[in-house]
Parts: sequence; structure tokens; C-alpha cells
Amino acid sequence: MSPDNYPVEELVSASQNTDLKRIGEKVLDKQRLSFDEGVFLFENASLSYAGALANWVREQLHGNKTYFNRNFHIEPTNICVFSCNFCSYSRLYAHREEGWELGVNEMVDIVKKYDGQPVTEVHIVGGVHPKMDLNFFINVIREIKNHRPDLHVKGFTPVELDYMFRKAKVSTEDGLRRMQAAGLQSLPGGGAEIFHPEIRQQICDDKVDAEGWLHIHKTAHSIGMQSNATMLYGHIEKFWHRVDHMERLRQLQDETGGFNTFIPLKFRNGDNAMSHIAESSVVEDMRMYAIARLYMDNFPHLKAYWPMLGRQNAQLTLSFGVNDIDGTIDDSTKIYSMAGSEEQTPTMSTKELVTLIKQVKREPVERDTLYNVIKNYNDTTLEEPVVNPILN
Repeated sequence: MSPDNYPVEELVSASQNTDLKRIGEKVLDKQRLSFDEGVFLFENASLSYAGALANWVREQLHGNKTYFNRNFHIEPTNICVFSCNFCSYSRLYAHREEGWELGVNEMVDIVKKYDGQPVTEVHIVGGVHPKMDLNFFINVIREIKNHRPDLHVKGFTPVELDYMFRKAKVSTEDGLRRMQAAGLQSLPGGGAEIFHPEIRQQICDDKVDAEGWLHIHKTAHSIGMQSNATMLYGHIEKFWHRVDHMERLRQLQDETGGFNTFIPLKFRNGDNAMSHIAESSVVEDMRMYAIARLYMDNFPHLKAYWPMLGRQNAQLTLSFGVNDIDGTIDDSTKIYSMAGSEEQTPTMSTKELVTLIKQVKREPVERDTLYNVIKNYNDTTLEEPVVNPILN
């Protein structure tokens, strides 16, 4: 399935489809693809054609470098006031006995388990709990930074932030500045799902809309906070919905330059209200990554979230435009395992991640959250890592 060995220029010139040939020539000439061309790729491009072009772009940007970081997750709660149809993770507040709620000290205790270990990031995201308000999370952030000032705090989707700010009756900028002053340094990309209201109203109608999501990220960028962006694909959306979603992100990135990476997230149908919908195939997953790389021309990085895809499929994405496979995770996220993802206990040591990347002849590079290089593991001996504790 890998396109690595295709001579891409010859592949483009030999294309029998004049539209695909024209798109390929634009890619090789580093010209931006139009909305219609993005849709055309989804509808007509073979995996080998899209993959070869995406791999060419990836190597133009990053060579063989593949990034990862040493991180862990804190999920404060799976209690949520919202009821997204695709979600296997959250429990409505009315049924909170089925979920969990962590206090400030419990979250700081999770951080303390990593004392003396070279993790660089804590990722905080969870359900929207009505009693976990803005002041609560400001206190959480402050206590984490007091205990470990060097740890980068990335946290809270616009779904969580929008609820916090509305409840606190503060503006988006005021709320973000308060959290930034406490120690919040960047935003993850979650909660985007599919932006178009035609789909959003069917899968997550009661939470922040596309305009609200984009506004929060735009505001974060304006005060010096970088962020990521996601898209949930492979359910009831059509190809043009995907391109519409990517186009809105691409336009905001043109304006602010504040996004680090784009992360397509595969819909998983385990134990949710959309379980009757078949999941996308591996072929379609790889086409999604490849076309994302071609279309998202102003996003420097394209990430595959390995706990969602599984290790082997994550390796495969590295030939279809992806140059980042996230981090060590350390069994600290339940969002995808509860939906039936490939990795039910998502944890990899640094040594395992390096080996995973080298197995497909890519160059492992440990980064921090903002893609500053910590260590390049190519042609070096990896010391035996400290064994990370498993979070219970």
C-alpha cells in the first residue's frame, strides 16, 4: 500500500485523467488546491496517486523526520452536560454515578507520578461538568505549574472553554488571558468534529458551533497561544463536508498562523448512538491523511493519533503525508479506548516509539509541544528509558 517507491513526477505525467494530472502538476508546482479540487481528489484519486503526492509534499517539508513527544493526559471527568451522538466516553450529568470526577489534588497527584521523568507536556481535556468552572480549572493549572513549572500545559477544547466562559460571564479573550496567566500555554484541537451545520446539527447539536470554535482559536492565537485542529471523519459526512471543514481551518491559518498541526480523527462506532454506522476502511483512512496533507498547505504538521489508529496503521500513515504520531500517552486517555479503538491500553515507551518509527525507515525526532527539537534519535543509541508508571 505504501507509495514510497513511486516516481511521483512520472506518475503525474502518466495520468490518464486530465483533471488529476492538472491537480498533480499544481501540487508539484506548490500551488494551492481549490475547494473543488479537494472534493475531486476524494471522489476520483486512487490511493496510490494521492499517497504519492502527499508523501512528496511531506518529504519536501520534513524529509524523513517524524515527530513525537513525551506526554501524558489528565481527563478531569467524563461527566458532560452535552450528548454528542458519536461519543462513547461521556456520561450525562444526570447519570454521573457512571462516571468519574477528579479534584484538584487528584490531578496534581497524577502529575507527581511523573516527578523525575522527562515528560514535557500534560494534556488536559474531558467532559463538560457544570461544577468544574473557570475558577476551578484556573486553580488546577496554577497548582500544576507550581509543582512543575517546566511542564507545558496544553488543555481544554473550545467546547469546554465556551461553557466555562459563558457560565463565568466573561469574554473569550478575558477567559483565555486568565487561564494563560495561571499557566495554560496552548490549546488542543478537539471539539471541531465537522463544522458544517448540516452535519453538526445531527451529531453534536447542543455544543459550540463552528463559528464559536474558530473564534476561540483565533482569540488564543491573538494573545500568543498556539493550538491544534482536528476533524472527525468517516461517519455521516460527505466528501465536500470534509473539504468545507479543512477550508475554514485553512482560511483561519492564513489569517493567524497559529495552528501547529492538523489531526484527522477516525470515527469509532463502539458503544455510542452511531454504532450502526460502519467505520471507514484503512484505505479510506490513508486517503484522508493524504488529501489532508495536499489541501492543508499552510499547516506545517499532520498528525496521526496512534492510540486511535493502532500502531501498525500509524506506521502506515507515515507514507501518506503524516509526519507526527503524537506521544507516549502512558495509558492516560480513555476517549478512544471506550469507543473501541485498536489500542485498549494506549501506552508506549520512548524506546518503543523510536523503534516504531525506525521500522518504516523514518527518522525519529523528539519534540516539545511547540515543535522545538529535543533530540534526534536517528543513528544514535537510545538509552534504556525510565519505566513510566501506569495510571490507574
